[in-house]
Amino acid sequence: MPYKVLGQLAATTTATAVYTVPASTETVVSTITVANRSASARTYRIILRPNDEALDNKHYLAYDVSIAASDTVALTLGITMDATDKLYVSGSTNDLTFNVFGSEKAV
Repeated sequence: MPYKVLGQLAATTTATAVYTVPASTETVVSTITVANRSASARTYRIILRPNDEALDNKHYLAYDVSIAASDTVALTLGITMDATDKLYVSGSTNDLTFNVFGSEKAV
């Protein structure tokens, strides 16, 4: 399974899907990067919703995690996802950028 960019998003303060697994596909998300484009510290959230379930506390992979001003973090997670699963992100402001990398496999 070749690795590729699965999604890119300049975050909003509302949780927004950065990646949805296509039908008949399995995905491994290897890395998520978060870049803070602001001169001030910010916070972010990452949410995994299997089958796009209604949001519940169990779906948070990261919750209000602080990121320093003008910094970038790389999270190597190895998240496994099935068809229709969705990965959402949000930030405390619109100054964050998320990039999702991984591989997809047709099933």
